[in-house]
Amino acid sequence: MERGIAEGVLEPGAALPPVRRLADDLGVSPGTVATAYKELRRRGLVVTRGRGGTVVAPAPAVASRRPPRVPEGLRDLSGGHPDPALLPSLVPPSRLSPGARSHRSTPRLARLEDAVRDWLRPDGIPVEHVTFAHGALDLIGRLLSVELRPGDAVAMEDPGYHHLLDLVTALGLRIVPVAVDDEGVRPDAVRGALRAGVRALVCSPRAQNPYGGCFSAARRDALVEVLRDEPDVLVVENDHASAVAGAPLRTLTAGGLRRWVHVRTVSKFLGTDLRWATAACDATTLARHDGRLLLTSGWVSHLLQETVLGLMTDDDTRALVARAQDAYASRRVAVLEEFAGRGIEGRGVSGMNLWVPVRDESAVVNGLRSYGWWVAAGARFRLNSGPGVRITVADLEPADAVRLASDFAAVLGESEATYGG
Repeated sequence: MERGIAEGVLEPGAALPPVRRLADDLGVSPGTVATAYKELRRRGLVVTRGRGGTVVAPAPAVASRRPPRVPEGLRDLSGGHPDPALLPSLVPPSRLSPGARSHRSTPRLARLEDAVRDWLRPDGIPVEHVTFAHGALDLIGRLLSVELRPGDAVAMEDPGYHHLLDLVTALGLRIVPVAVDDEGVRPDAVRGALRAGVRALVCSPRAQNPYGGCFSAARRDALVEVLRDEPDVLVVENDHASAVAGAPLRTLTAGGLRRWVHVRTVSKFLGTDLRWATAACDATTLARHDGRLLLTSGWVSHLLQETVLGLMTDDDTRALVARAQDAYASRRVAVLEEFAGRGIEGRGVSGMNLWVPVRDESAVVNGLRSYGWWVAAGARFRLNSGPGVRITVADLEPADAVRLASDFAAVLGESEATYGG
């Protein structure tokens, strides 16, 4: 069954045979089939719907919601990647790690720790405890796996980052959708998730992917007020775009929460091949994360750490990152203004992506394809939220924005004519 799900033979929503019937067909005991179904549920591949039986999960984690291949000859606006022209050249450090020796006793370069604290401190993030990992997904996945058990509930943004949604499902955890708007996750939705018994909340303080929201000061304060009532809930703040988000950080971590972690990566502005993340967190979270890291990969490559440190402290790179932030902001605003001028609603107050609500995702994606554009259908990002498409505007110049908006308006007109207004 797992192979069938991975290969698409068993599609999302497909019903699995009742336990006793499948046991008879295969000549095995009902207990064997029930155990197999339980394991499939633990892996997040199937869900049980009471009298509705067991069905393939809406987003099977084994296959992941990988984007379809970009058709040849189309302008790709679906990937969520930075503009390569605004990334620094990656030059490995001249001093390589000497010999074959373990770094378990000193997993983090002290100089990089100092640089990280200097990076986080001005945003009001407590920096007493910091750690490193191999990217945000690696760090968040490790934390959730040590903090929670299969079947536990996690509050996730809706719409939200598809790889995080898949990761939580793959860990056997239950997702409770939390609605977002231009100011990030909504306090009423978080309160509802807490009532549903979630043990963790994963959210973005700015450049929320795909919606583009960012915390206002009022929203941050309201969320802290809600979360203070649940001191044992782990709050994971994923600041994935940080230096190029185009919006100030208003962090939850300075609000006196007991269990918290602020995660940052550099892939959006230093290079997508730099699989490195840092986190500031409370002492308990640090101990649990680093204890599991020690038992697995042990440490993050010192060669990688030296590369990140060299870029973070280089004046030319800092200037390039500042230019990138300005460029992404101006490109995002240009597209939004062109869309608004044609009556198209676009969401994206920070970051390098826009979320455009539409009635029929397939009609819009296929319609834009005929004009030479390739955008991401929103189904990969949605749980209970309405349909939409995500557009990455990182390398869209003003002239491109005009053409995209014009073509998008034409596609919407064609779609309305086809589907009856």
